[in-house]
Amino acid sequence: MYTMQECCKMTGLNYDTLKYYCNIGIIPNVKRDKFNNYRVFDDNDINWIKGIICLKKCNFSLNEIKLYCDLCLKGKDSIPERKKMLIEHKKQLQEQISSIQESIEYINKKNELYDKFLSGETEYFSYILNEDSQK
Repeated sequence: MYTMQECCKMTGLNYDTLKYYCNIGIIPNVKRDKFNNYRVFDDNDINWIKGIICLKKCNFSLNEIKLYCDLCLKGKDSIPERKKMLIEHKKQLQEQISSIQESIEYINKKNELYDKFLSGETEYFSYILNEDSQK
């Protein structure tokens, strides 16, 4: 069993965030130690928390994570709904990747053009400066 502090170190969450996640129910069935009634976590909890962190990185809102958690607690019958949520977020992530790739391509093209300007291979021009300013 791991303490809150140990769990924070293992997952990268800060203490207040972990406590909040416990309080809103996205970390279900949190156990308490017998002596001080402090929250304690096992390896399954740690893996679940790492999954929550991944869902956050996938742009799941806390409400969506709560829904996902509730569906998981319903068992196997809720797998189609969970898959649908994951597929929707995967599509959004793929769109972000496409947008980022377009931005990278733009930067690459601009850098190639700037290299040509700097080497003298291409005469400098600007789309925003008037002709007199470019000389």
